[in-house]
Amino acid sequence: MGHLPHGVLRAGAPPLTPGPPGPAPPPDTPWDDEMHERKPVQSWLTDMDGVLVHEGQPVPGAPEFINKLRSSGKPFLILTNNSIYTPRDLQARLTRMGFEVPEHALWTAALATAQFLADQRPGGTAYAIGEAGLTTALHAVGYVLTDFAPDYVVLGETRTYSFEAITKAVRLINDGARFICTNPDVTGPSVEGALPAAGSVAAMISKATGVEPYFVGKPNPMMMRSALNTINAHSESTAMIGDRMDTDVLCGLEAGLETILVLTGISTRTEAERYPYRPSRIVGSVADLMDEI
Repeated sequence: MGHLPHGVLRAGAPPLTPGPPGPAPPPDTPWDDEMHERKPVQSWLTDMDGVLVHEGQPVPGAPEFINKLRSSGKPFLILTNNSIYTPRDLQARLTRMGFEVPEHALWTAALATAQFLADQRPGGTAYAIGEAGLTTALHAVGYVLTDFAPDYVVLGETRTYSFEAITKAVRLINDGARFICTNPDVTGPSVEGALPAAGSVAAMISKATGVEPYFVGKPNPMMMRSALNTINAHSESTAMIGDRMDTDVLCGLEAGLETILVLTGISTRTEAERYPYRPSRIVGSVADLMDEI
């Protein structure tokens, strides 16, 4: 006999009697934020310009924030995409503004780039366009700077981009050198206004060679990973403070960090809403984070 449709009784079969009620289905519940609550912040990463310093002046409450971080003993690093200055240069600059920052607490795109190259090709050679921040970092990892068949062309910021140096970079890349850029920022701040930065010059070199560079600095999460490794921190218990949605927040988000946008620099609260991703939270300034240290 063929199977009857579900729920249809054969003639003469006893009527169905309901059994004991089963467990009720779980009610539809909203997304439970507590299930995804982050671990308490044990380590801090913070951008410099727009977060601690704005237009050459300390952000109100920023020196106190850094001093409290130091006294707490919690690991922290101050990050910058700017590759012009060495950590010692930046330390002196911050000291003049009232910050007490040890040299080892400063992490630049130049340092991250040098570390990346040392990991990729130890003891290599590079043709570098940049200033002391970049050349010092490359020397420190054992790189030789040369314009004779280098392994890499490394582009960073400089106060005076030389057309001759850019031309040399184009020819070396055409001859097979790998193209690296410290960061993709197209402009940088100055008292007079915006200045062309490494990203703009990289675009010109790319247009001339057809070769795109590998950018090491923010928003590449490698910048965050190298910073975390430097202070032996874990992404689950580290916060990244920044003033830019397109670099600081994006970089921290992709590295798995808690992200805090401050409103003392580039991005506004209204602009932040236009992005397809969001920071973990938005605060007025680092002064609002004092009680969390």
